[in-house]
Amino acid sequence: MNIPDLIDAARSGSPRAAGRLLSLVEGEEREKVLAALDSGTIRVVGLTGPPGAGKSTTVAALVGAYRERGLRVAVLAVDPSSPYSGGALLGDRIRMAAHTTDPGVLIRSLATRGHLGGLAAAVPAAVRVLAALSYDLVLVETVGVGQSEIEIAAVADPVVVVLTPGAGDAVQAAKAGLLEVADLLVVNKADREGAQQTVRDLHMETDAPVLSLTASKGEGLTELVDAIEAHHRADTPARREARAHAQILSLAHTLLHTHPELPRLAAAVAGGGHDAYTAAELLLRASTRTA
Repeated sequence: MNIPDLIDAARSGSPRAAGRLLSLVEGEEREKVLAALDSGTIRVVGLTGPPGAGKSTTVAALVGAYRERGLRVAVLAVDPSSPYSGGALLGDRIRMAAHTTDPGVLIRSLATRGHLGGLAAAVPAAVRVLAALSYDLVLVETVGVGQSEIEIAAVADPVVVVLTPGAGDAVQAAKAGLLEVADLLVVNKADREGAQQTVRDLHMETDAPVLSLTASKGEGLTELVDAIEAHHRADTPARREARAHAQILSLAHTLLHTHPELPRLAAAVAGGGHDAYTAAELLLRASTRTA
């Protein structure tokens, strides 16, 4: 099918057509797809945190909670890229198996494909597709490893950082830069020893709300949904503009990272022909000419 036919089929409920559109916006057809879509708005909630924190279990629980409210929910699980296939590795969809047959839920894994911020460059386009297909909410899950993961704040509001009980968890989150972008902090697996101490430690490190959750049992889930809703109601035009600012810079960084002039300029700097400042200006000029 051509792009307009795919859009019509996806709006009629075809998961295959929706998946095909999302595949297209990951590649060279992105601009064609976006040009064919109506503009729309959609809520985006981000979840990040270290491996093993239970992010996918938390996402699955949130999907269930929002489906009970009658919302159509999409999940974008942003995974590390395979060095061999470029595909998504983590298999988050396995953990969300209870929702895979629900026509009101779309679950999609996206490979980061080398995007420096850890978020796939296709995520903003995928969100636009989902808005045009009348989904009410997108949950974006990232791996949460390293300073670059804080770029989730450019896409989502609120950003929910999921942590687990353990010595130094709050300190490690601070070192990773996660506390800097956390709108809400969740101590998952709160039935484990040390959970309350981790909550206290986090309160000392940040002014963001800290919640306790045992996602596998649904304990604390209502409070988390209420906190997400309260944060959404408190959003402002200035915050939305700041997110757009960060998103533009992130994508511009990615475009420069893949610019064909970059290897030549890097070689010139390494060989002493240019200094790095001059090369950076030349790269910007080259990108303007090719835009």
